[in-house]
Amino acid sequence: MISVLGAGAFGTALAVAFAQNGTPVTLWARDADAAKAMQTTRQNPRLQGVELPKSVSITAQFADSLSDVVLLAVPMQKLRGLLAAHPELAGRTLVACCKGVELGTQFGPVEVIRDVLPDATPAILTGPSFAADIARGLPTALTLATPDEATGKALQHQLVSPNIRIYRTTDTVGAELGGALKNVIAIACGIGIGAGLGDSARAALMTRGYAEMQRMARALGAQPDTLSGLSGFGDLTLTCASEQSRNYRFGLSLGQGASFDPTVTVEGAATARAALARAKTMHIDMPITAAVVAVLDGGLQIRDAMEMLLARPPKEE
Repeated sequence: MISVLGAGAFGTALAVAFAQNGTPVTLWARDADAAKAMQTTRQNPRLQGVELPKSVSITAQFADSLSDVVLLAVPMQKLRGLLAAHPELAGRTLVACCKGVELGTQFGPVEVIRDVLPDATPAILTGPSFAADIARGLPTALTLATPDEATGKALQHQLVSPNIRIYRTTDTVGAELGGALKNVIAIACGIGIGAGLGDSARAALMTRGYAEMQRMARALGAQPDTLSGLSGFGDLTLTCASEQSRNYRFGLSLGQGASFDPTVTVEGAATARAALARAKTMHIDMPITAAVVAVLDGGLQIRDAMEMLLARPPKEE
């Protein structure tokens, strides 16, 4: 059996995908009314038109939702609270399915798991993926990162779905950073397109943003190849070019001067602040991240941010 904690769009999509072969999946929803509605309708309102397979059980009872392998499909900034509130997760294999850097500690998901539940076996499932695509059976490739190679191989065989291909790595730092930092660059790209700066500007932001991602990854000991894979370059490409991305849509609204739904989780906003704080401590040059934070905090106008980036001293690529 597989447990999925978090019945949002992404958690539900993973439950649907991994249940396709008849594997029993338990999907935990924090909201009891939402769980009851999903039990009755066999649908999640956040994934219109997707029916939950019979092998997916929905519950709001935490104790009923646990197996040896637990997928943590909750927002990054809520991960620590979930782990701290449920010490019974200790000793299990915990697979983070969120992307970001924690405010305050500047930890990634695997680091947070280690910090709160050191007896658990941590892993992260990340890469270019939209919940709607996964739930509808469209082909998706993901990266599974865990420090222990044997655990990675076991999970790779357990997390089987007809439409999901999983590649494994032991480089949890690279996988964490790729999934987190690409959201910051997606916000920057959305801002640029929303402000009418054009596709050439977006291409430049993606390329130089990727260089920022690599700089931080190298400084923190990640393997260079990890950032060129699914969890880095692959996810960056998807997130910066599609309005299915919440981070890109958020940036788009900023660039257009439009309002954005405050109930929608935008992981890149918190990640930008946390990543910039870490970059300053480690003396890592991350100008695009710094510009995003300045725009978010209201200290810099969009046109001024672009002029600042263009005015940087000439250098080799």
